[in-house]
Amino acid sequence: MGRIRVAIAGVGNCASALIQGIHYYSKKGPDEGLTYWDVGGYTPKDIEFVAAFDVNTRKVGKDLSKAIYQAPNNTLKIIEVPTIGVKVKRGPLLDGIGKYLKGVIQVSNQPEVDVAKELKDSGAEILVNYLPVGSTAASHSYAEAALDSGIAFVNAIPVFIASDKGWADRFSQAGLPIAGDDVMSQVGATVLHKTLVKMAIDRGVKVNETYQLNIGGDTDFLNMLEESRLKDKRESKTSAVRAMSPYEVPTRIGPSDYVPFLDNDKICYIWLKGRYFGGTTVKMDVKLHVVDAYDSGGVMVDAIRGAKLALDRGTSGQLESLSAFCFKHPPTQMPYPAAKTAFEEFTSGKRER
Repeated sequence: MGRIRVAIAGVGNCASALIQGIHYYSKKGPDEGLTYWDVGGYTPKDIEFVAAFDVNTRKVGKDLSKAIYQAPNNTLKIIEVPTIGVKVKRGPLLDGIGKYLKGVIQVSNQPEVDVAKELKDSGAEILVNYLPVGSTAASHSYAEAALDSGIAFVNAIPVFIASDKGWADRFSQAGLPIAGDDVMSQVGATVLHKTLVKMAIDRGVKVNETYQLNIGGDTDFLNMLEESRLKDKRESKTSAVRAMSPYEVPTRIGPSDYVPFLDNDKICYIWLKGRYFGGTTVKMDVKLHVVDAYDSGGVMVDAIRGAKLALDRGTSGQLESLSAFCFKHPPTQMPYPAAKTAFEEFTSGKRER
């Protein structure tokens, strides 16, 4: 099937987990932790990283294999990644660093590169956007670079690009696929919350109210202390859960606090209250504890392979089934079982998009 040549914007914890995970499975072969070993003929071994962009002086100029371990990255190290032969280039800053990250990340004084030219020169086929939450202008800049260089765009963060008709139309007109927005973790807060709400409703419960609170200790949670950067994140998570109900449910979802000593661990609390037979009350109180970056890596490995299949087939514009399966704010929301079926139909060729 050939290789899948991937570029990354933002060499943070999620990029670190994805890159480490690809090398882990390249050594291990089929092993636990993957939803699929084979997606349309592609395995994790086929993913190759050919370009990377960041603004952190600790990362810019370093081989990608070394940059992924640099502070403030603090996710779990599962493997020593060998030299990749790809140096991290200085990308555009724009709104990529909020006020709380300014004291943590020193911006490189290296000249900003022409991202579209770098993508073309690297032979990249897919650009994955892993910038910090709230990086709207910077994310738009990378989406433009993907269009200019003629490659697919996979948007892992809650800036609405794949789910925005204007952007989707531009990628469609360019003959390029786009997927997103806001990656949904493998066993994460949103997919668990969606499943609980849908299960309750399907079993005859009238859901009265529900909330989801999250805490963590990485720069993502530090960055999200800035309320102005949270609007799209809250909407992304909330819309995913609300879509599971045919009626409006009072819902509150969002990051709650930054707890430094948790590092890349994320702790989620989900609470749901409803009424069932005879109008009696039922309550659910769930706690989830995960390593955040690896939770997203287990989904992104499928999103990348799905995007490559779209390129192979000449499918352009919004990838609806892939986005519904892999992302919180897709063009079309689906319950998880329906999204999984749609994704499998797409990757097997039974569904166009």
